[in-house]
Amino acid sequence: MEHPGATEKLTRAKELVQTARFNDAALLMQALLASGPEDDEQSEALYLLAVSQRYGNQSDKALATLKILLDKNPGHARAWQEQGHIFLTINRSDDAIRAYARAVELNPALPASWRALVNLNERAGRERQAQVNREQLYFLNQLPPELVNAMDLMHENKLYKAERLCRDFLQKRKHHIEAMRLLADIGARLKIYDDAEFLLESCVEFAPDHVPARTDYLNILIRKTRFEKAHEQAKRLLEQQPDNPRFQGVLATTFVGLGRFEEGIALYKKVLKVNPDRYELHLQVGHAQKTMGALEQAVQSYQEAYKHKPEFGDAFWSLANTKTYRFTDEEIEHIKRYEDTPGVSGEDRTHLCFAAGKALEDRAEYDASFEYYERGNALKKRQTGYKTETTEERVQAQIDTCTRELFDRRQGLGLDCRDPIFIVGLPRSGSTLLEQILASHSMVDGTLELHNILALAQRLRGRSAEKTSKYPVILHELGDDYFKRFGEQYLKETRVYRAGAPRFIDKMPNNFLHVGLIRLILPNARVIDARRDPMACCFSCFKQLFGEGQEFTYGLHEVGRYYSAYARLMDHWDRVLPGFVLRVMHEDVVDDLETQVRRILDFCNLPFEENCIDFHKTERNVRTPSSEQVRQPIYRSGLDQWRHYETHLSPLKDALGF
Repeated sequence: MEHPGATEKLTRAKELVQTARFNDAALLMQALLASGPEDDEQSEALYLLAVSQRYGNQSDKALATLKILLDKNPGHARAWQEQGHIFLTINRSDDAIRAYARAVELNPALPASWRALVNLNERAGRERQAQVNREQLYFLNQLPPELVNAMDLMHENKLYKAERLCRDFLQKRKHHIEAMRLLADIGARLKIYDDAEFLLESCVEFAPDHVPARTDYLNILIRKTRFEKAHEQAKRLLEQQPDNPRFQGVLATTFVGLGRFEEGIALYKKVLKVNPDRYELHLQVGHAQKTMGALEQAVQSYQEAYKHKPEFGDAFWSLANTKTYRFTDEEIEHIKRYEDTPGVSGEDRTHLCFAAGKALEDRAEYDASFEYYERGNALKKRQTGYKTETTEERVQAQIDTCTRELFDRRQGLGLDCRDPIFIVGLPRSGSTLLEQILASHSMVDGTLELHNILALAQRLRGRSAEKTSKYPVILHELGDDYFKRFGEQYLKETRVYRAGAPRFIDKMPNNFLHVGLIRLILPNARVIDARRDPMACCFSCFKQLFGEGQEFTYGLHEVGRYYSAYARLMDHWDRVLPGFVLRVMHEDVVDDLETQVRRILDFCNLPFEENCIDFHKTERNVRTPSSEQVRQPIYRSGLDQWRHYETHLSPLKDALGF
């Protein structure tokens, strides 16, 4: 809720700055800040205070104000631009370049920053960099003003305003490639990936030689894990620019996505031979090696990544995320130092915090470890905009809509196919262990956390606001033939991830929200609910930094509420679809592996195989944070790790009702 009168005060401060009444603007913003405004209002007030102080020739005060702002909100692009202006005023050119570069990295629609970078790099004799900046400035200047404004709004995270501007523009100029690219970018940020894909597919049809549009199309295909199509697009780009190392790198990514790891790693290394400072490619090589089980090589690749970029938080987090790597004293000091270094990006700081949390946990320094986990979660939470109420409303909509009457009335309409085995639940619930057990069976392929059911639910939801969403109510309204077609589409789209076995696993945990949809389109599928003690599961989620999604994990209260909503929905599925879901408790698997393995195989109509007991000997690619853990025999040591942090976990207990 907005602070009373804050909007009016912010508007008034802007008017005062525009009329050169800088002292009055500063006093107004100081008064607003003293009243304890909301986060967004606080950021805007700090920014306007810094602008007023700069124009009032108070550079030191302005820099101090910006430090407070950027410590709280390191993604505030205009604050970095303002810092650049101040450094320029006091003749700190190198600092100005760094500030302006950070500003345009966060928001490329800032012509003042691009212009300053051109001038500063020219003055310093960096003509190559000045030319890159000049090209960016030229691109921005060539865009229609409406699109520059929309781009600026998008990078300021005002996505719906940006979308409206873009759509209005496209009403007048229907096939404007840059407008379509921008609208697709906005769609991707809103997680409306199907719309983004359609727009970009249209772009490359209208303009086959437009390299940026094809690059965007390729990236959205990778985001949607549609690696087969992405692979074709990467090859098309390389046909146009055969020696482009960026396109070679992205082709390598599609190889890895398709499970062709050796080819992917070989191509990454070919690029790195010419461009060894591409730190992000060292990271990708490490991820591929870890997935294959080549942990020693993966560690070397992660270390190589941070050698080329010392503050590269993802490299340190990736080392921590092996779950077995132990940091040296020097590495821990390095992590702490860069996490506290001004100018390090919010993303790097977040990764460094989680890495420090794991490093200190391994040394049994639990209080210090929790401080870093808490700090990293706070940084990540600020970026996500997650709302607990949205999840709870979605759960209630499933309970209200997916009744026994619905399933009785629509029985037998889906695809008669037993191929898929879905493993659902929360992350960190033991689902990777269950996947490894099942994938050790000769009749079952392990695949990925597939996004196909989530994408179908998003399509059915439509573009309406959450409270007026078409899904899941639309399940009552669809024509009978849709359900079989959706089942066929799911099998077709997932075939590329299979290796020829008659059954396969889809381990997307968030599919617990869509068990009703799964039943309607694939009535003979099997669904396993991977369940773990709530305190253990929730705290394990809290200390895990996820690559994408799982926004509910970045707060103790939020993850506790999410777990409660999940458990309530799974109880509903048990009532309306008795026998369709098998609940498997992680603690039971640890206590009596063989009994639980036989129970799981019986549920899936699979004959018992000893390999499922010896799952840790199975050689397969595992793409989740638990990849190294499932390559070891069962162990109990992780069950009660949360108790080391119990004094800090009151918000979680309260959310769970303990």
